Amino acid sequence: MSTLTATPAPAAPARPAAQPLPPISYRAPITYVVVAALALIVFGILPASGKKTGFTVSTSTDFFQIEKFSVPSKTTAIVLCLIALALGALSFWYAQRRRKAGLWLPAVYAVALILALLVWAVAGKNQPLPLTSLLQGSLFLAVPLVFGALAGVLCERSGIINIAIEGQLLAGAFLAAVVATLTQSAYLGLIAAPIAGALVAALLVAFSIKYVVDQIIVGVVLNVLVVGVTSYLFSTVLKVNASTLNTPPRLPTLPIPVLSEIPVIGPVLFRQTALVYIMYVVVIALQILIFRSRWGLRLRAVGEHPKAADTVGIKVNRTRVRNTLLGGAVAGLGGAFFTVANGLAFGKEMTAGKGYIALAAMILGRWSPKGALAAALLFGFADNLQVVLGIIGTPIPSQLMLMTPYVVTIFAVAGLVGRVRAPAAEGTAYVK
Repeated sequence: MSTLTATPAPAAPARPAAQPLPPISYRAPITYVVVAALALIVFGILPASGKKTGFTVSTSTDFFQIEKFSVPSKTTAIVLCLIALALGALSFWYAQRRRKAGLWLPAVYAVALILALLVWAVAGKNQPLPLTSLLQGSLFLAVPLVFGALAGVLCERSGIINIAIEGQLLAGAFLAAVVATLTQSAYLGLIAAPIAGALVAALLVAFSIKYVVDQIIVGVVLNVLVVGVTSYLFSTVLKVNASTLNTPPRLPTLPIPVLSEIPVIGPVLFRQTALVYIMYVVVIALQILIFRSRWGLRLRAVGEHPKAADTVGIKVNRTRVRNTLLGGAVAGLGGAFFTVANGLAFGKEMTAGKGYIALAAMILGRWSPKGALAAALLFGFADNLQVVLGIIGTPIPSQLMLMTPYVVTIFAVAGLVGRVRAPAAEGTAYVK
């Protein structure tokens, strides 16, 4: 007699556990709405009616001339602030649905508020606001910030915190001025500047990688060291021999044929010095190399998980040394802006904290070259705006105008960055 055995039914595959939804953050939308509402009150509702704001756009070498125009100050400011408020409300809609708005929303929002500020600040003035000159100067003033932020990206993506950007900028400015004066060639000064930045970075490498000293402390000490050394040499050598050691020639402006004659875009982008054109190349090259090349993959792997990178054969500390030196050279190149790019003699502490603003630009740009460029342009615009409005005259107190670049830096990092994540192994020494 045979015995029938029941075959157990196969177990149903386990369902994957539901992933919890990310928390909704209203930080950025609230910031957008509050700032736009304040701007509406200050720029649109409070000012007296009847005033107009004039603007000029064209330069003498453009293909065609755009006539000077004016707009009603109060009405224009109200419309622009309402556009910013609508974008703030739209950001709430995106936040509720846990969707990313993209870069277009903060970009359009910032442009609307900046235009509202300009319309209000120049209302009723006899002298129109030169928009093209404002943008051209903003790009030029952003140059050291861009190079400094790119240096920070290169170093921190590999795991080294580079607080010494300020010292690297100052060292680059010093050596560029001396070499350009001795050779009477601004371009040779431009070549010398990265060498000075790389030398400062070599000290950062020696102490933070070889002797495993806290990287933040080393960076601060290097800044103080460079300030002390350059100030001493300025007082004892350059000041005494200014004509032979501290009168650098200026980099010439190199307008690109045809492109430089396009209204607005031409003078801003294509009527600049060689240093600005080098900046374009460096930003594009680093954006591609960091995120689209084998070298960039190794760089990011060392900054995120050095032990895992080591297990697949990547030399962690060697990668960090090379990229820190490269970052120092990039920062030193930015230091040439203060001397040979402007044709100015070297002065004590002439970088004036630009290295620290470059660090803020790097963070605001989320450790990417294109983001660092955008953030540096914002700070450069704020820097140039206080100069232009100071010349034209504005109801804003001069003390507040001088604070503009630093206020924008603090506001941007504290209010607009949101939650960002630095490279995981940043500041952590790797001992095999």
